[in-house]
Amino acid sequence: MTEESSRDDRKAAWAAWTWPEMGLRGEGWVALQLALMAAIAVAGMRGRRWPSSTRSLRLFAAGPAALAGAYLLSAGIGALGRQLTPFPKPVQSARLRRDGAYGLVRHPMYGGGLLLALAGSLLSSPAALAPWAVTAFFLDAKRRREEAWLSEEQPEYEAYRQEVPHSLVPFVW
Repeated sequence: MTEESSRDDRKAAWAAWTWPEMGLRGEGWVALQLALMAAIAVAGMRGRRWPSSTRSLRLFAAGPAALAGAYLLSAGIGALGRQLTPFPKPVQSARLRRDGAYGLVRHPMYGGGLLLALAGSLLSSPAALAPWAVTAFFLDAKRRREEAWLSEEQPEYEAYRQEVPHSLVPFVW
């Protein structure tokens, strides 16, 4: 077996692995997400402040992150209507959304929340970046679990994944 085929085998195994359900509808995912978001807020409030010399740069980065995050989060919520649920498992009669924010990324609410939390971290304390990074990894895992459920319940989801290659942040992730 060559090194390249071994690497391809590892990639295929990782892609095929499914994150645990953590409850019938994914209740554990929601509880952990709330705890991580609280950790970001606490670190932002209790952590040491950013140096004043970085203010302009931080504002320059936080402003667009906050605007993009607010758009993704609100457009994602608005597009789902009655399909909106706090749980990663889709509701039974869910219809796949492909328009608006869902035409930019597959999980605009997760991406929007991450961008808003990043903006808050940039405005509050560098200590908030550590729990933010853990939350980013966590939300990527949560979206993989959600996509496994979506693929099981909606045959057209794989085509949608090909159409919309970014999962959380447009043009980035």
